[in-house]
Amino acid sequence: MNRAVNLLQFDKAGLVEWLGLAGHKAFRARQLMHWVHQRGVADFEAMTDLARPLRAWLEQGACVQALPVLSEQRSRDGTVKWLFDVGAGNAVESVFIPEVSRNTLCVSSQAGCAMACSFCSTGAQGFARNLESSEILAQLWWAEFTMRRELGLPKGERAISNVVMMGMGEPLQNYGALIPALRVMLDDDAYGLSRRRVTVSTSGVVPMIDRLAADCPVALAVSLHAPNDALRDQLVPLNRKYPLAELLAACERYLAHAPRDFITFEYCMLDGVNDGPEQARQLIELMRGRFPWKCNLIPFNPFPGSGLRRSPPQRVAAFASMLIEAGIVATVRKTRGDDIDAACGQLAGEVLDRTTRRAGRVVAIAASDAAPAANQERSA
Repeated sequence: MNRAVNLLQFDKAGLVEWLGLAGHKAFRARQLMHWVHQRGVADFEAMTDLARPLRAWLEQGACVQALPVLSEQRSRDGTVKWLFDVGAGNAVESVFIPEVSRNTLCVSSQAGCAMACSFCSTGAQGFARNLESSEILAQLWWAEFTMRRELGLPKGERAISNVVMMGMGEPLQNYGALIPALRVMLDDDAYGLSRRRVTVSTSGVVPMIDRLAADCPVALAVSLHAPNDALRDQLVPLNRKYPLAELLAACERYLAHAPRDFITFEYCMLDGVNDGPEQARQLIELMRGRFPWKCNLIPFNPFPGSGLRRSPPQRVAAFASMLIEAGIVATVRKTRGDDIDAACGQLAGEVLDRTTRRAGRVVAIAASDAAPAANQERSA
């Protein structure tokens, strides 16, 4: 091994294979996962149940490498936001959202985003690169053991009960790195999270929704934001490739494998764009007689150049009332961490302060739909 291998990049199968290439037995993978993901230990010499020759071999060519933390901010409501350096001028943010019944971590999957949704500050600024599996898991690893120490939790009690892939990027466009990371989150020898408590949010990459159903079905949230193709084409350009009929069909197929008996649809409330009674009626009609679903109405957080405004609270309430009267479960996302710019759509600012521009293009950007994902499923 000429270069240190970051063990955060492996799910259990990958770790077994990697160890096996050097002649180490498969059960060592389980031991390593316990030390790294259950105890937060990065020092191989401290892993006392590993054979000494294995520890020496790991010291020579492996590591447990967290992402450098550029900043940490804390909200008066307990929300914590970390800015992580992912190299080459790029940075991503993760947000820890505490609640009475759960603690949720919102995780990024890409530096930037290529989806170009009109209400998303990240999409407006472009795409830098996919994160590696190790970089996705490093966000969870850091947050779990930082908060576990801070909260003084007893041995074996997790600090993070829910993970939502709702930070920067489109998770299903980084599928190869996403799946190993999800498998570690779910593995009982690592974080042991329930499939119901891990959520992937997508803007509607239909073929990858089907692959996720087959490979690693977890809770699914779909960024809908419009009740018809004409409007969704404007707000979510991916709709031109995968229109609503195809997206909804994929969601129905997904339910056969999903850990929950419903799909969550996210709907960002935009003043005078998608928030009127007519759009509510269209949404009700669009979903009439279909599979079980929930609608999470999200207050829009404006950003410069968007040309969009947040819907007034009374219009959001009226929209929600129409859905509820039609028998639809509808919630309004509670804003968390807005005093540290950690609420939905507010994470771009600090990263942009670190942005490197190449040929006039932004190459370091931050999450736009991250923080208050803890509120997307009140029944988890």
